[in-house]
Amino acid sequence: MLMRKTLTWQDIQEIPALLRLFSQRAPQRLAGCALKSARDCVHLVGRGSSDNATLFAKYIWETHAGVRAEFIHPHAIFEAQRPLNFQGEVVWAFSQSGRSADVVECLKRLVGWGARGVAVTNEPDPLNNPLAAAAHKHIILSGSREGGVAATKTFILDLWLALWTSHLWCGWPKSSELVEFPNLLERYLDQPEKFPPSGRFAPVWSRLKRAPILAFVARGPFYAIAKDAALKFREMAAVHALAHSAADFLHGPIAAYGPKDLVLLLSPSRTLPEDLAQVRRALRRRGAPLFVLAPSAGKPPINALLLDVELKLAALALAMEKGLDPDHPQGLKKVTQTR
Repeated sequence: MLMRKTLTWQDIQEIPALLRLFSQRAPQRLAGCALKSARDCVHLVGRGSSDNATLFAKYIWETHAGVRAEFIHPHAIFEAQRPLNFQGEVVWAFSQSGRSADVVECLKRLVGWGARGVAVTNEPDPLNNPLAAAAHKHIILSGSREGGVAATKTFILDLWLALWTSHLWCGWPKSSELVEFPNLLERYLDQPEKFPPSGRFAPVWSRLKRAPILAFVARGPFYAIAKDAALKFREMAAVHALAHSAADFLHGPIAAYGPKDLVLLLSPSRTLPEDLAQVRRALRRRGAPLFVLAPSAGKPPINALLLDVELKLAALALAMEKGLDPDHPQGLKKVTQTR
């Protein structure tokens, strides 16, 4: 397969080992870094895939750890007409490179207003990491830089950090579940015959290739997976792909989808939750094609990470079939300067 020669493929193949390595050092690496306020609250900021990772963290921390997670929008911070009171607050800032200008400047502003800052990056060089320099604590996800422009291993390491932080805060997930997941993912990656466009993607692949609009609809932590899958299909395969929460989809977005499009319903299990079942019924009434995709193994919501890898492989495979360079998408750079 040509995609085996890509940097993105190599990044994905590294993931099980990087998850294990993170787990081996997690208690020591996160000691003193997994900060939250005295009110059991954190604030989250990121862009692109990092922003999608903050959504996953919000669902995990609020659902399981009893820690409220609030999103920071840099524009509001930069336009604030008077200082905001962040005394005693904790801000987690996510950036693959540590060089996203608006995230860095936003964290600096918030620290100046009294916040404690936690930087989450995949850049170990402190001289090349202004976000880490602006923070009180720095969590390095790995020592392996992302090869492709589209974040794959860094994104899943962000999710892994969210799970490990929850474990340290409240004991969920169990240590045994965190130990088992890399094995589960490794078994999947050892079966290339199941990778898209083969395996369960085979019946829907031709439709996926020609759909003018590709949508991912999900709920809870799987909505974060949907958002990043849509981003990767846009970045790598140049597809008009969108993500919707199941709760919002029926309140307007469904009107944009018809017989030529394709909607993927990301379910935590083979049994659809009722809100996704409602979406399925509504799509069938409209004659809009749909495909239900649940993790092939594992226990939700941890198995959302398995589904994430499968969807990244699907975006990679589609890019290769279209003759695109998934490692260096046209018009995109590793670090996007947005301020």
